[in-house]
Order: sequence, then C-alpha cells, then structure tokens
Amino acid sequence: MANTPVTAFTPFTEKLLTAPPPIEVAGRHIKRYHVTADPGGIAPDVEEAAYAILPKLLPEPDGTPPATFVVLHRGGDDGAYLNAYSWVWDNVLHFRGAAAGQPVLGCPDRDPTHFITPDAPWIGCVWELPPILHERDAWVRHLLVPQLPDLGSYLTDSLPEGTTGDRS
Repeated sequence: MANTPVTAFTPFTEKLLTAPPPIEVAGRHIKRYHVTADPGGIAPDVEEAAYAILPKLLPEPDGTPPATFVVLHRGGDDGAYLNAYSWVWDNVLHFRGAAAGQPVLGCPDRDPTHFITPDAPWIGCVWELPPILHERDAWVRHLLVPQLPDLGSYLTDSLPEGTTGDRS
C-alpha cells in the first residue's frame, strides 16, 4: 500500500465559547453556545439571521420535555453555522443544521447572514462538538436520573465559558 501524502493543515488553535442565556423558540427551550475566534463575539446581524432560521431546524413535539441546545459558530472565513440538537424520544438527539457563507455546503453566496439548510451529513466540527458531552451528562443528571425530571435545572446547567478545548 502506497503512502498517501498528508495535506498541510492550518495550525490549530482553540476558539472562544460563550453561553448566552436560554431563549424560547417555537415552544422549545433553547440553550445556546456561541463559538468564534473573535473576542468581540458573534456579530449581531449573524446571530439574528441564525436564530431566524432556527424554527426550521426544530422537530415536532413528541412528549419529551421541549429542549434543544444550539451551537452558533462563526468560522474563520465567511462561514457561519448553526447546529441544533433537540432532545426527542426522551433520550435521543435530533440534529439539523444551517449554514451561511460557505459555498462548499451549497450556500449561494459568501454572506454570513444568508442561512440555508444544506443536506450535509455532518454534526459538527472540532470547535462545535464540546457542548455535546456536557449536554448529554446534564440531560441524564437533570431529566433521566431524578424521580421527578427537572427541566429548569437542565436549562441552567451549561458548559462554562472559556475555550472550546483544553478543559481538563
């Protein structure tokens, strides 16, 4: 078997992660995480456009407490990504994503506020994945283990702000 040359990658650096307060959208409680390299945060117009498309990413109610967590990521180029992970079937994550400004995903332009819902099989990149483990553990801790599920406690239990990695 021949060795395949490795493509040179851009040096990796963690990004900043913030956890704005939860919001309610389409009857669901939405925990939020924002990821960006910009210490100023995500631009308000990008945030507004992302949350405008969010209702299209949410599943129909199924009796599970209506909770979702999202990761809004502003890429290092023109891209912006909104990943919506919704709890369904009591213990399963439903995923839908939206993207803007990323031609490889079928975005019609490089406008980071022009979100579409691409048919891509990806659930997140290395900067978007850290909240998933925390949210899994918080869901188990507050809704599956207690005799009386506590959605309110789940909604206030967010991954601490900081960087996307180096959390040990």
